[in-house]
Amino acid sequence: MQAVECPVGKLAVECPVGKLDVECPVSKTEVCDMERIGVLTGGGDCPGLNAVIRAVVRAASKNDIKVIGIKNGWKGLIEKDTVELKMDSVSGILPRGGTILGTSRTNPYKDPEDLKKVIENFKALGLDALIAIGGEDTLGAANKLIKDKSIPNIVGVPKTIDNDLSATDFTFGFDTAVNIATEAIDRLHTTAESHHRVMVAEVMGRHAGWIAIYSGIASGADIILIPELPIDLEEVCVLLKKRQARGKGFSIVVVSEGAKFKDSDMVLQEEKLDAFGHVRLGGIAEILSKKIEEKIGFETRYVVLGHIQRGGTPTAFDRVLATRFGVKAFELVVNKKFGRMASLSGNQVVDAPIEKAVGELKTVDMKLYDIAKVFFG
Repeated sequence: MQAVECPVGKLAVECPVGKLDVECPVSKTEVCDMERIGVLTGGGDCPGLNAVIRAVVRAASKNDIKVIGIKNGWKGLIEKDTVELKMDSVSGILPRGGTILGTSRTNPYKDPEDLKKVIENFKALGLDALIAIGGEDTLGAANKLIKDKSIPNIVGVPKTIDNDLSATDFTFGFDTAVNIATEAIDRLHTTAESHHRVMVAEVMGRHAGWIAIYSGIASGADIILIPELPIDLEEVCVLLKKRQARGKGFSIVVVSEGAKFKDSDMVLQEEKLDAFGHVRLGGIAEILSKKIEEKIGFETRYVVLGHIQRGGTPTAFDRVLATRFGVKAFELVVNKKFGRMASLSGNQVVDAPIEKAVGELKTVDMKLYDIAKVFFG
């Protein structure tokens, strides 16, 4: 048994082969025989992506491992469009929104020829592993590649402003989106009060109401409508009239883009499907505001916050979470824990199966909605 020192913590450990053999995300280990790892960002952009990329590159550089950035998600692997990421490449990107690698909603399984190119180019690039940063679609494709053994050496990083991925308490990007939405709704309060109007604010979130419920509670919204519960127009109008009866001449309604009325379909911007079979949601606020005004005569306006929620600099919370996720993803690669992803459990960053994350949509906890209802009307 030979005592060796950890180059990071200076901790002496016993190793039977004379080599350091501990799980460490930033120091060279016996199990770390990686030379080149790829990283890609897929799906919708969100604040914090660059923080993950930066963390992966910084951790890898301490191990003399090359990081190959794959541009524009799975599309970059199909087209073999890459760039080597060095320390200089990630200098100064921590506070930047978006992703320096670009992104796309490319589905590698939509065309058999594309899938073939993905597999061939992974090998041609000499990659030992791939870190896929994305939401349900990007990680869903990654899970398929792992399951059918096309590219088994993949680890994931959960990303979405919608916070709808299972197996993690929060995804980075969500906190920034909530803060942006909250500030916007705060501003609606003053104009709504001045003009004695009902203001309907439509926020993102697709089929989960996390942004709506968090921003609605934080901004003191009078009604919050989410996809998990069909909209009862009668109940909405009763609550608005109740406020007016109390002398409140204005109201704020927050509605998630995926919310729908009872016995009706979701409101769509267009019926065209993307590469993963998704429709473009949007327009519920406009329809709701018209119905409110028609039914009870209150002057009503609507605002669609849209892509504003996805842009700009990430919050401190998202920068830290994304950084922790990036380092954790590198640790998973080093320790060959493929098929898993970084995950937040309480205040600890752990790992969880990618399969579990994409297996079921994480929707709003009704206990949280019950808290919000205390402040309705």
